[in-house]
Amino acid sequence: MAHLLGADRVTLTLGTRTLLDEVSLGLDDGQRIGVVGPNGAGKSTLLRVLSGVQAPDDGRVTRSGSTRVAVLEQRDDLGSGTVLEHIHGSTEQYEWAADPRIRQVHDGLLPDVDMTADVSTLSGGQRRRVALAALLVRDDEVLVLDEPTNHLDVEGVAWLADHLADRYRGNNGALVVVTHDRWFLDAVCTRTWEVHDGVVDQYEGGYAAYVLARAERARTASTAEEKRQNLLRKELAWLRRGAPARTSKPKFRIDAANALIENEPPPRDRMELSKMATARLGKDVLDVEDVTLRFGDRTLLDDVTWRIGPGDRIGMVGVNGAGKTSLLRLLSGRLQPTQGRVKRGKTVQVAELRQDVEDLDELAGLRVVEVIESEKRSVVVGGKELTAAQLVERLGFTRERARTPVRDLSGGERRRLQLLRLLVGEPNVLLLDEPTNDLDTDTLAALEDLLDGWPGTLIVVSHDRYLLERVCDRQMALLGDGALRELPGGVEQYLDLRRQALAQVDAPAPAAAVQAPGGTGAVSAADQRAARKEIGRIERRLSKIAELESRLHDKMAAQATDHVAVAALDAELRALADEKDELEAAWLEAADLAD
Repeated sequence: MAHLLGADRVTLTLGTRTLLDEVSLGLDDGQRIGVVGPNGAGKSTLLRVLSGVQAPDDGRVTRSGSTRVAVLEQRDDLGSGTVLEHIHGSTEQYEWAADPRIRQVHDGLLPDVDMTADVSTLSGGQRRRVALAALLVRDDEVLVLDEPTNHLDVEGVAWLADHLADRYRGNNGALVVVTHDRWFLDAVCTRTWEVHDGVVDQYEGGYAAYVLARAERARTASTAEEKRQNLLRKELAWLRRGAPARTSKPKFRIDAANALIENEPPPRDRMELSKMATARLGKDVLDVEDVTLRFGDRTLLDDVTWRIGPGDRIGMVGVNGAGKTSLLRLLSGRLQPTQGRVKRGKTVQVAELRQDVEDLDELAGLRVVEVIESEKRSVVVGGKELTAAQLVERLGFTRERARTPVRDLSGGERRRLQLLRLLVGEPNVLLLDEPTNDLDTDTLAALEDLLDGWPGTLIVVSHDRYLLERVCDRQMALLGDGALRELPGGVEQYLDLRRQALAQVDAPAPAAAVQAPGGTGAVSAADQRAARKEIGRIERRLSKIAELESRLHDKMAAQATDHVAVAALDAELRALADEKDELEAAWLEAADLAD
């Protein structure tokens, strides 16, 4: 394989921290590299140095011949101009439209994007996809992507994984990608670089093979790494025993893997957890009975009945605007149905992790471990009693960080603290709305390990496919038609259903008029096109709202000690949440017309 790019004894220091310490590595034609490591370890810095965006303090970066490098950074600064101009520049349409590879990029990333719109008017998710498309239509030898799955839903992540794995197969260039999406890493990458403590460790294979190699290294390392070994073995055991679709992912050294996990039990003892959950909850947990949820004349849920039992672990997926967050609000009691009822068992104690960051300003002066101790000094997890200090350490807070004031925590650390505050309350029903935001792969593994021993009912809404398969025993979907659907085939079945739905939308309208919902009249082909355009507009706004919420969370973290500013920012978050509810309902109405 031809050598394309390399780093020779590269060193880079920011402030007092050395992010890269005499790092040497190479990138060859045909390689697909996944870059992992803790938040702040220097993953993005490594990408900037390799791509020439940032110069190292010492050492050098080499390129072979005229190797061209294309870079996608975490923030999408597209400037101005139309979508077409940003992707294709001044190239005439007839020149690029004849290329099937370019048409595939358009269809996969931009089906709902107005190509004549100015990029400054697009939502955050759309800008991300436009930035990706602008790189994927080019023919650079090396593609460097920093968190490309940000703002992408399950379908978008699946399309991008398929495209990259196919495009960089053989000697068609090389790919380097930083992402916390472990399913994506497994689906795309053939090698893994782990950035930590100023060094870069290299592993063969994607995420699953990386976990195996780490576990093997940990087994031969110091006994001080015992906790880390146990966690890695548990994750490896799940990877080997897990979803059938994963068995074709990378070729393990079977003997080594089996030897490593031969005495490792399954991640969860489902029977034991079910017994414990029943003891804590009784037979009745949450019964959704003939529930309809409307906003005005728009319907999100239509006569839905759903029985949730003790110990159920359910993952929820669905299209934007279908009502996943609204469903969690119904289950928690924060939202009342239009018709029907949600019946709760007498002993049910619900805890809900919301997408909007919980207001921690009142606790800004407390240290992490003090926050947890103020809730409860000890908690039982997996049959073992853990002190507050042990619990925070288990979810990734080192002893030093456990003594850090709340106001100085990063976004990912604040998210972890939210989860810990919920868990120490010992609820028996846990509702998690996008819990993986801002968490790195090691923290995600620690969270999953913690949830493995949690004896209660768990409902998770997430775009993180790996998490859903890892911690949940069943998946269900909201497809935008008001119904709640069981997915025996898991996320893959959901993707198949969405492909079928999109194929029907794209199919030519029949000559005869289509009967409108409710039988009140005919829907013309023009009405359907207008509805599909409205769906695109709503999804753009929903993506924009998600970006605005993220920015507000960052501002709240930065101004945690300014109570007046935090109160104002919280009011903005609530207004965005109300607008999101209205948009979800509007999406449903447009979807009915578009069908």
